[in-house]
Amino acid sequence: KTKARVKGAVKEIAKDLVELYAARQDSNGFQYSEDTVWQREFEELFPYDETDDQLDAIDATKKDMESRKIMDRLICGDVGYGKTEIALRAAFKALQDGKQVVYLVPTTILAQQHYNTFVQRMKDFPVRVDLLSRFRTPSQVKKTLEDLKKGLVDVVIGTHRVLSKDVHFKDLGLLIIDEEQRFGVTHKEKIKQMKQNIDVLTLTATPIPRTLHMSLIGIRDMSVLEEAPQDRTPIQTYVMEYNDEMVREAISRELARGGQVYYVYNRVNTIVETANKIASLVPEARVAFAHGQMKERELEKIMYDFINGEIDVLVSTTIIETGLDISNVNTMIIHDADNLGLSQLYQLRGRVGRSNRTAYAFLMYRRNKMLREVAEKRLHAIREFTDLGSGFKIAMRDLEIRGAGNLLGAEQHGHMEAVGYDLYCKMLNESVKELKGETQPEEEFDTVIDLDIDAFIPERYIKNEFQKLDVYKRIATIESEEEYDDMLEELMDRFGEPPKAVQNLLAVANLKAMAHRAWLTEIAQKGDQIRFTMFERAKADPTGIELLVKESKGKMKFVIDTNPYFIYVKPRKNGKDNEDVLTLVRSLTEKMIKNFPQKYIIWQAYTMANSILQIHITRII
Repeated sequence: KTKARVKGAVKEIAKDLVELYAARQDSNGFQYSEDTVWQREFEELFPYDETDDQLDAIDATKKDMESRKIMDRLICGDVGYGKTEIALRAAFKALQDGKQVVYLVPTTILAQQHYNTFVQRMKDFPVRVDLLSRFRTPSQVKKTLEDLKKGLVDVVIGTHRVLSKDVHFKDLGLLIIDEEQRFGVTHKEKIKQMKQNIDVLTLTATPIPRTLHMSLIGIRDMSVLEEAPQDRTPIQTYVMEYNDEMVREAISRELARGGQVYYVYNRVNTIVETANKIASLVPEARVAFAHGQMKERELEKIMYDFINGEIDVLVSTTIIETGLDISNVNTMIIHDADNLGLSQLYQLRGRVGRSNRTAYAFLMYRRNKMLREVAEKRLHAIREFTDLGSGFKIAMRDLEIRGAGNLLGAEQHGHMEAVGYDLYCKMLNESVKELKGETQPEEEFDTVIDLDIDAFIPERYIKNEFQKLDVYKRIATIESEEEYDDMLEELMDRFGEPPKAVQNLLAVANLKAMAHRAWLTEIAQKGDQIRFTMFERAKADPTGIELLVKESKGKMKFVIDTNPYFIYVKPRKNGKDNEDVLTLVRSLTEKMIKNFPQKYIIWQAYTMANSILQIHITRII
C-alpha cells in the first residue's frame, strides 16, 4: 500500500526531472578543441602521481567539454583526493579556447587558498587569476569587476560575491562549484540561472543527498574518486563524553611530535572563554581563536599565522570545514559533536590526516547527555566509516538518515523514508525511463515466497537493531543477480562470513525477483507439496505448460482455477527429502522463465477458454 501511495508522488517528480533532462539534452554547448601542447605541459607540472580514478575523472571531464552537450559533471572524491587538480585542468582547457572561468567556493579562507593554488600552478603561463572576496579592498574589487567585463581576467575565484548583479563576464565558458551544499537556496537559484548554457563542474567530498540522488538516477554525470593517494593512513576516530584530561592529553601528544591542533567550538559568543580554558589546560601551547564574525584582516592574519606554524591550537567555529589544506595539523577535537550534521562532521574530520602521519579525531559530547536518535546514528556512522574514501558511503548513509528532499526545490518529502532509499531510487528510475519512453509500463503485482527454511539475520551476526533493520530492508529490494552479489559482498565486508540463515535469506530475495520475472504471485510450500501460483494477467505464452509438466516426469501438474497454478510434489527417498528445497524451487522457476517467453496472450483468457472447454466435455460425457 505504501509503495502504491509513493508511486504517484514519484511520477510527479520524475516528470519534472525528465523535462529538465530533455532541456539540457536538446541545447548545444560550446565544443572545446582537443588538448594543446600547453595543456600537456601544464599537466606535467603536477608534482604528484595521479591515481587511476583521478585520470578517469579527468578523461571524462575532457570528453564532456569536447562534445556538443552542456557539461554538468559531479566529481565526488574524498577530502585530499585531488579534486582541485581536476578543476585546474578543466579550467586550463577552457582558457585555451579563450573562455573565462569562475571558481565558486563557500568560504573566504578557502577562496584565498584556491587563489594561491591557481596562481602558483599557472605562473608559467599567460593567465590572469583574480580573487573576489571580503579579503579584497573595495578598489581591488572594482578593478577586478571592470577587467572581468573587458575579458582581461581569465579566472576569477570567489565566494557568493561572484553571484552579485554587478559581476559581468565577456565570455564565460566554465563554472566550477566547490561544495555546492554550502550555498543557500537563493544562491542555488542564481547558480541555476548562471549554468543554463555553460559547462559546470561540481566538486564535493560528501554530496548532499539531492545532488547525489540526481547523479545516481542519471540526471547528472558523475565521477567518483575512491583511490587514496600514496602514503595516506585512515584517521583514528573516537566518539566520547567530554573530558578535560583527555583534551589535555590529545593536545600535548600532538605538540610533542611537532604538530598542530584544531579545536572546533561552534559558538561565537563563548569562543573566547573556551580558548582561555584550553590555554590554561595546556600552558605550553600557543592558542588562538577564529570565527566568521571577525574583521577580514584579523581573520586573515590568524589563518596566515596558523598556516606558518606560529599558532599551536586553533579554537575555531566550522569556518575551517571546507578545503583548508594544512598537512601539519593532525589532531582534531570537536566540541558538542552531536549538534553537527553527518557531512559536516566528515568534512571537518577531513581537515586532518593530509600527510603520511597518523591523524586523530575526537568527537566529544557533553557528559550525562541523552543523545537524540539521529545524533547517535550520525556519530555511529562517522566512527564506522573511518576508511579512506568513505565520503560516498557517508553521503549514502546521510541519505538514509535524513532523506533526499525534493530533487528540484526546497520542499522535503517523507516518501523516501516510507519505502527506503534503494526502493525509492528504483521507483524513480523506472518512472523516469517510462516517461522517456525507454520502457513499457509494467503490470503491478506482488510476489510472495513461503518455504519451510530458516531465513533470517541472527543476533550474533548483526547486533545493532538499526543496522539489522536497514539490511533487511535492503535485502528485500534485491531485483537481480548483480544486486544479490553486491549485497553478499557488502555483508562479508562489514560483518564477516554470513551464517546459513543469512545465506538463505539472500537466496530467497533473489528467488523472489526471479519468480516475479516468471509471472508468479506466490511460491508456497505445504509439507511435500510446492504450489506455484501464476499472475492472472501474465503476459506469458501458455503453450509451454505441456512441456513443463512433461519435463517433470509426473511430479508436477497444472491446475486451472481463477488463478491458475502448478503443484509440484517433492519426491522422498527413505522418508527423507532428497533435494534442497531452495535449489529445487530455483531450478523450476528458471524453467518457467525459459518455457513461458513474454507474449501478449492473457492467462485469464486462456484459463477461461480451458474452463469452458472442460464444462462442454463434462456435459458431453
